Amino acid sequence: MSEEPYYLDDTGPRLARPYAVTRGRTESAVDLPLEAMIETCRDVGFDAFHVAHARIVALCHTPLSVAEIAAELDLALGVARVLIGDLLVEGVVRRHQTITADASREQWMHLLERTLQGLRAL
Repeated sequence: MSEEPYYLDDTGPRLARPYAVTRGRTESAVDLPLEAMIETCRDVGFDAFHVAHARIVALCHTPLSVAEIAAELDLALGVARVLIGDLLVEGVVRRHQTITADASREQWMHLLERTLQGLRAL
């Protein structure tokens, strides 16, 4: 997680209700599983987006999962999904393909090998 909380000014955290951040929306425009990897594919002028959108764009220059984005930015998972969905629709970020139940044996083996490498790195 980040070492210092992100604030717009020196007054401390702002307590915004989740529905205020998502403009009342509770569901993303696209299906986003927790493990979906998100990556920034183009930078945009941050004045065009809410501050939370800008934070996601800046964070995802290195691919991160939806769960990691929510945790890193201290957002509720539902809020993160809505905001990431906005960015996907606008073409600012992209979602890497996730493995499905009908994936081949090789795809599952590759996933397990990557998972094992990640665990060893811890």
